[in-house]
Amino acid sequence: MNTRHGLLHMVYVVATVWCLASCSNIKYLPEGEHLYVKGEVEIDTDTIPEQYIEPLTTNLEELLRPKVNKKFLGLRTKLYIYNIAGEPKSDRGLKAWMKNKAGEPPVLLSGVNREYNQNVLRNRLENLGFFNAEVSSDTSISNRKATVTYTATPRIIYRIKSVTFEVDSSELGKAIKASEPGSLLQVDRPYNLDNIIAERERIDNHLKNKGYYYFSPDHLLIEVDSTSSNHHVDLYVTVKGETPARAKKPYTINNIYIFPNYTLTQRGYQRGSIRNAQLYNGQYYFIDPDITFRRFAISRTMFFHKGDLYNRNSHNQTISQLVGMGSFRFVRNDFVEVDSGKTNLLDVHYYLTPMPKHGLRVELLGKTASVYNGSEVNVNWQHRNAFKSAELLTFTVYGGFETQTGGNVNLNSSFYRYGIEATLSFPRMIAPFKWQPTRRFVPRTYFRTGYEYLNRRTAYSLNSMRFSYGYVWKETLQKEHDLDVLEVAYVQPRNITDSYRAQMDTVPPLRHAIEPQLTFGPNYNFTYTNTMETSRQHTYYFKGGLDLSANLYGLIRGANINEGRVYQVFGTNFSQYVKIEGDVRHYMRLGKNSQLASRAIAGFGYSYGNSRMLPYLKQYFMGGPNGLRAFRARALGPGSYTPEFYGEDNFFADQTGDIKIEFNTEYRAKLASVVNWALFVDAGNIWLQNTDENKPGAKFSREFINELAVGAGVGLRFDFTYLIIRTDLAMPLRIPYRAKGERWVLDEINFGNRDWRRNNLVFNLAIGYPF
Repeated sequence: MNTRHGLLHMVYVVATVWCLASCSNIKYLPEGEHLYVKGEVEIDTDTIPEQYIEPLTTNLEELLRPKVNKKFLGLRTKLYIYNIAGEPKSDRGLKAWMKNKAGEPPVLLSGVNREYNQNVLRNRLENLGFFNAEVSSDTSISNRKATVTYTATPRIIYRIKSVTFEVDSSELGKAIKASEPGSLLQVDRPYNLDNIIAERERIDNHLKNKGYYYFSPDHLLIEVDSTSSNHHVDLYVTVKGETPARAKKPYTINNIYIFPNYTLTQRGYQRGSIRNAQLYNGQYYFIDPDITFRRFAISRTMFFHKGDLYNRNSHNQTISQLVGMGSFRFVRNDFVEVDSGKTNLLDVHYYLTPMPKHGLRVELLGKTASVYNGSEVNVNWQHRNAFKSAELLTFTVYGGFETQTGGNVNLNSSFYRYGIEATLSFPRMIAPFKWQPTRRFVPRTYFRTGYEYLNRRTAYSLNSMRFSYGYVWKETLQKEHDLDVLEVAYVQPRNITDSYRAQMDTVPPLRHAIEPQLTFGPNYNFTYTNTMETSRQHTYYFKGGLDLSANLYGLIRGANINEGRVYQVFGTNFSQYVKIEGDVRHYMRLGKNSQLASRAIAGFGYSYGNSRMLPYLKQYFMGGPNGLRAFRARALGPGSYTPEFYGEDNFFADQTGDIKIEFNTEYRAKLASVVNWALFVDAGNIWLQNTDENKPGAKFSREFINELAVGAGVGLRFDFTYLIIRTDLAMPLRIPYRAKGERWVLDEINFGNRDWRRNNLVFNLAIGYPF
């Protein structure tokens, strides 16, 4: 009862403070003034389909000026700070900072120019093809707060009746005429000024790829004739008469000069001297006496050759390649007309300003999930241009710990780890045969090796060594490939404690976590995403992977664990398996500040020959802050197996599996300012490939749907653009290790019961979105 009264008292206090802060801004208004709190647009029409009215309304409201005072949690906090600061006596001090930096002056109704806004809205509607649009406005005032409502009447939209390319028979005219099949201006489509602007840019881009370096979209004129009947317009594409002569002729590339070690001055770019230029490969002049970069590494990024017709695609691809090398802070090129006005030749100058050769970055991370807390530090040192061909050499040293700070003590829950990793990356394909999957983006060849020591202090320690060699390349902006030609991983257990051995004798699954592990083979990952296309309502992300280990070697040796033919490499049983997995995500924009995000994950590991199950580090697990958030990490599954607790320490083994299925969906919306909230539902589980007598119900079967765990919850996200802090509070809705018919636990939810909260509510604190 006391708790209830205390909660009601708190709600009353918060409500009172909110009302006082909300109302207090009014008393600071000058006499006769009103606070402008809202500008809105209403569409009065019966000619526009319903689904287009809301987007049009949002588009028009974005044009209104001025913008109202910003709100946070429903309060105009910046305005309140401005008001309570009063009139500072000087430009310095707390009050001056509050007023000029933290605060925001009131937006008054007297500062709203209704006529100006009406003209802006009318002009925008005309640009969209509503030539007879009308806009009126009205003001409503309540408690000295003003709202201005603009009523827009679009009437009937004008459509394109005809498109005519009125050009002469010159080479320029022929080039423009040749671009007509790809025109953005189509008959019967609505008139739209944005499309006309885009059409000019499209034609210009077409001409740029035909050598017309000095041509510009401004040299094109698209005339609109709206005298046609029945709300139609005729469009005429032509070249302006005042277009300069050099814009009407194509240009050819002459000499190409490259400055690989250019220093940018305070006055900006200054044309470099070419007196000491040295010709390389009969094509490129290098001005780099100290040879800071190997010339073949720079020249291979060039898409221009002497005698080529100027081409914008080649222009952009060269810049993209140079930037993609990762060694230059600034990249700029300059086209210089040879004997101005007398020839059709262009010299090209590339000015490349290198990044500092060495870089050091230190990251300190804190992490928490449920009753676990920890920290990690990463020190990253980079050497750019390690061998003078834009190679990137990276050394990373890291260390961290995690400890259990609440709940029951687990034997192996706390650990610390440290390690080192070295990576050498080349901005090109290095292969025994000629292979160039793309020239649009810079592919990379990498060699990576590392060592890690993990110490679960009361259980065991692991020494891990790994090496990989492979390639990563982008096919398009949306598609990326990552091929590990060879990945070798070796894990050796050490210092197994007596207490862990004692548990291992009675709990056989614990033995798998400390088995020596050796995997070697290729793996491949493909990623597709269009999530960067923010104008789309639906965007997608997909990542699929194939991981192979010792498949060919195991077949050659004739390994068969079921028949006792188990082989070793360097004294360790090697793992033989095929592992396939996919991660599909869908994002649906519901409004300006809300979206529905969904994810489906499926993973399947098939072990055979020398292995009965996936090695421990390759197995799947369920739960945690980025998965099934209502269950603690590694504490769920496999299948309907009940995680048993053992011994006085209430210890349970990490639950892992060979097969994984997971579904997540999350509604995300803006709450206020940098605060967003989410409502989510997660479902999934893991299973074993084969029957394990020590884990009844763990094998994957046709009953897998009945063995899915389900959880739900709410969360807050603090989006600071460069950093997103996420909090989630989740609870289980379905528990798969309960008896059939008792797995749904909706009827057991009891937020008022302390024991229920302690056993069911799981809090996660994480960085970034879960997917």
